[in-house]
Amino acid sequence: MGPAAGDGDHPLGAVAAAAVVEHKVNLSARRPFAQAVRSGLAETLFPDDPFRGFEARPPAARAWGALKYFVPALEWAPRYSLGKFKYDLLAGVTIASLAIPQGISYAKLANLPPVIGLYSSFVPPLLYAVFGSSNNLAVGTVAAASLLLASIIETEVAPEDNPLLYLQLFYTAAFFTGIFQTALGVFRLGLIVDFLSRSTITGFMGGTATIIILQQLKGMLGMKHFTAKTDLISVMRSIFHYRHEWKWQSAVLGMCFLLFLLSSKHLRKKKPNLFWVSAIAPFMVVVIGGIFAFLVKGDEHGIPIVGDLKKGINPLSISQLTFHGKNVKTAVKAGLLSGILALAEGIAVGRSLALIKNEQIDGNKEMIAFGIMNIAGSFTSCYLTTGPFSKSAVNFHAGCRTPMSNVVMSVCIMLVLLFLAPLFKYTPLVALSSIIVVAMIGLIKVKEFCHLYKVDKFDFFICMVAFVGVVFFTMVIGLSGSVGLSVVRALLHLARPNTCKLGSIAGGEIFRDVRHYPHARNIPNVLVLQLGSPIYFVSAGYLRERILRWVEDEENTCKIDGQDLQYVVLDLGGVTSIDNTGIGMLVEVHNSLDRKGIRIALTNPRLQVTEKLVLFGYIKDVIGEEWVFLTVRDAITACRYALQRSRSKEDDEV
Repeated sequence: MGPAAGDGDHPLGAVAAAAVVEHKVNLSARRPFAQAVRSGLAETLFPDDPFRGFEARPPAARAWGALKYFVPALEWAPRYSLGKFKYDLLAGVTIASLAIPQGISYAKLANLPPVIGLYSSFVPPLLYAVFGSSNNLAVGTVAAASLLLASIIETEVAPEDNPLLYLQLFYTAAFFTGIFQTALGVFRLGLIVDFLSRSTITGFMGGTATIIILQQLKGMLGMKHFTAKTDLISVMRSIFHYRHEWKWQSAVLGMCFLLFLLSSKHLRKKKPNLFWVSAIAPFMVVVIGGIFAFLVKGDEHGIPIVGDLKKGINPLSISQLTFHGKNVKTAVKAGLLSGILALAEGIAVGRSLALIKNEQIDGNKEMIAFGIMNIAGSFTSCYLTTGPFSKSAVNFHAGCRTPMSNVVMSVCIMLVLLFLAPLFKYTPLVALSSIIVVAMIGLIKVKEFCHLYKVDKFDFFICMVAFVGVVFFTMVIGLSGSVGLSVVRALLHLARPNTCKLGSIAGGEIFRDVRHYPHARNIPNVLVLQLGSPIYFVSAGYLRERILRWVEDEENTCKIDGQDLQYVVLDLGGVTSIDNTGIGMLVEVHNSLDRKGIRIALTNPRLQVTEKLVLFGYIKDVIGEEWVFLTVRDAITACRYALQRSRSKEDDEV
C-alpha cells in the first residue's frame, strides 16, 4: 500500500487545509503550571465552588460569608419566624416520640446501658442544628452502626466481663469517628465516601437488617444468654442451644406488638396523611408495654424489662476516653468503619429528602457537622450518631422547615432525662425488639435487589457480596468485600476504557457507534475510532492492541470491497487526560500505521490533552499540526480531499 497522500512532507498543505476546514483546534493554548495545579485541585476538592463571588466583596463581607458557610445556622436563623416554628415544633415533638424508643432499643442492640441511647439524642442534635446544612435531617443513633460498633469492640472486650471499658471504647470510637469525619469535611475529601456505591449500601443494609432481626429473637423469646457473633449460623445455633430459656409470655406479647406496629405502617401507606400514627406507634408500644409489665410484674413472669434508668442529663465522659494499649486500635478501627457508614447513610438521606424540596445540601459541610457532634458527643456520654432514614423521613413528613426541629427534639429528650427517665424502667425488652424488627424490615429492599439484577448484573453481584458477607460472615467482611469489588470494577473501567468504531448517519453530518446504530455507514478508506477516557499507563497497552486490531479488521473489510485503508481518525473528545505512557502509545500506533502507509488524524482533543501532546512534540513532530481537527466531519473532509489530490497526482504521472 502506498502513501496516503503526497505533497512533500505535508500531504495536506496549509493553503489546502484552510480551504477544507473552517475552524481549527487551538494548539497554542497554555496554562502556567501553578494555574493547572490550582485548577486541578479546585475541581477535585471544590467541585461546587462554594466561595465563588467572594473576590468581589469587601473583606468584612467575605469574612461573614465564610463564617456563614461553616455555620449554616447564621444563614437561616436571622430569617426565622413564628410561622416556621409552628411546623418545626410539631416535627420536633413527633421525632422525639420516635427517638425515645429507638434510642433505648439501639443502645440495647449495642449492649450499652439504655440511657446512653437517650443521651445520644440530646447533645448531638443541638450541634447539628448549628452546623448542619440539611433542613430535613433528624439526628440520632442507627441500628447498623450500633451493631457494627458492638461486633468490632466485642472482639476485644466483652460487655459482661468489663462493662466500663466496653462503654469507654464506644466513647473513644465516637471521638475518632468525629475526628475522621471533620477531617474529611475540612480537607474536602468527601470523595472517599463515594467508594460506598449504592449497590454496596443496599446489600450491606439489607444484610445488617437481616441479622439484626434474627438477633431480636433473643428479646422476642425472653432469653438471657446469646452469642456475641453476628453471623446467621452462630445466631441460629445460639437460639436453639438456649431454647430452655424461651418464654412463651414474651413471644405472645411480642407478636401483639409486631401486629400493632405493622398495622400502623400499613395505615401510613394507605393514608399518608396519618403518618403521625406510624411515627408515635413505637412510643405507644413502649408506654403500653411498660404499663402492662408494671401491672403484671412482668420481670417475675417471663417478660424481662429494661431496668433502672438514671435521671439527669448527660454526664461528662471526656475523662473516660481511652488512648492506650491495644484498645485504642480497636476504637480507631470501630470509629473509622462506622464513621464511613454513618456518613454514607446520613448524606444519602439528606440529599434524597432535599431533592424532593428542590433544595441542596453540601456534603462536606455535613461531614463537618457530623464530626463536630460526634466529638462533642464522645465528651458527653454519647456514642455514634448520624441522620437515620426512619427518623429523618418522619421529620420530613411532619413538615419541618429548618434544623430547629432537632432543637425541639433535644429539648423533649432533656425533659425526659430530667423528669421521666425512671418511668421507662418497666419497658419490656420484647417491646424494644419488636420496634427494631419493624424498623429493620423496611431496610431489606427486595424490589431494589430485583431492579439491580434487571439493570446491571455486576451491580447485583456487588450487592449480594455485601448481603451474603454480612449475613454469613461478619459485617466488616461483607462491607470490605463489596467495596473491594466496586474498586476493582472502577479499575477495570480505567484499565479497559471503551473504544468504538464510528459510522456516518444523517448524510455524513453525524457519526455514531456502529454497534449502537447498525445502519451507520462506513467511510471509504477511512476508519474513525472514538477512544474512552482517560489514557493512562494502565490502559495504554490495551488501547494500542485494540486500535491495531480495529485497523486489521478494517483492512480485511476494505480488501473484500477492493479498497485500501488509508486514514485512521482518532476522536479524542472523550479523553479528559493523558499521561506520558499514553502519549508514547500514540507514537507507537503512529509508527505501526506509518509503516503500512496509513495516516493518523486527531479530532477535538481537550485542553489538558492538547497541552501535553504539544509539549511532547507529538503534534508538531509526529503527525503534523495540519492533521488535528475540530470535528470528525472536518477530519473526514480533509482525508477525502487529500485522497482526491493523491489520486489526481497519480493520474497525472500516468
